[in-house]
Amino acid sequence: MEKVVSKDGTEIAYDAVGSGPGLVLIAGAFTDRSFFASYAEALSGSFTVVNYDRRGRGDSGDTTPYAVEREWEDLDAVRTATGARYACAFSSGVMVLLQAGLPFEKVAIMEPPFRVEGAPPAPERYLERLQEYVDAGNPGGAAELFMVEAVGQPKEVVDQIRETPMWAGLEAMAHTLVYDGLQMRDSAVPVSLLSSISTPVLGLYSNASPEWMQRAAQEAVAALPNGTAEGHGGTFHTLPPETLAAVLTGYFSAS
Repeated sequence: MEKVVSKDGTEIAYDAVGSGPGLVLIAGAFTDRSFFASYAEALSGSFTVVNYDRRGRGDSGDTTPYAVEREWEDLDAVRTATGARYACAFSSGVMVLLQAGLPFEKVAIMEPPFRVEGAPPAPERYLERLQEYVDAGNPGGAAELFMVEAVGQPKEVVDQIRETPMWAGLEAMAHTLVYDGLQMRDSAVPVSLLSSISTPVLGLYSNASPEWMQRAAQEAVAALPNGTAEGHGGTFHTLPPETLAAVLTGYFSAS
C-alpha cells in the first residue's frame, strides 16, 4: 500500500500492481479497493493497475467538511503520483471521473446509475435521510436505506447480511453513501457535462443488468462526442474480472 496527499491534506491510500501503462480504478458506492483486488489482478498483465480507496473508505483519510470537489482533487493526486494514462470508473464513481475533467488519454465507465426511463423512482428524501442516520450514529440505518430503497435488495436479504462479518465493513463506510449521493447530483443523465467531454469513452454494461441500467450507459454514451457503448455477459451491475480485463486491454491498446 502507498499513500498520496490530496490538495486538502487528506491521505489517499492505493495499491499499484502489474506492469504497463497506468490504469486507475474508481469505485462506486459502498466499495473500497479490496472489492477490486480481483479486477486489479486480472488487469495486471497489461497495466500497472492503480486501485485506490476513495476518501472515507479503507485506509484513506476523510477530512471534513466534505465537498464533491475534494474527490476530484483526490483522483488528480493519484493520477499525478502514478502517471496513469487511463481510468475505469464503476457505478456512481463515474461521476467522480466525469466531473474531475478526465485528465486521461482514454477512459471507460461501467453502468453509471442515472435514472433514465424505466428506472425505479429515487427514494423519498434519500440524501436527507442518509444524513440523518449518519448524524444519529446509525450507520446500519444508512446502509439498509441504500441497499433496500436505492438498490432494491429485499429487506430479508439485507437482514441476513447484517448477521455476517461483512456488515461491520459496510457500516464503516456507510457515511460515504452521502458522498456518492452528492456526486450523482439529481441522478439524471448529465447531458451538458457529457457533451463537453472530448476524451474517448467506452461505456460498458452487463447484459444481465436491468434494462434501465443498460439504457443508462447507452444514453450517457450517446451524449458524448467520442463515446462507444458495449454490453457483455455478466451478472447484476458487474462484469467478471476476466471479461473486463479482455475488453479494457483491447480498448486501451487500440490506436
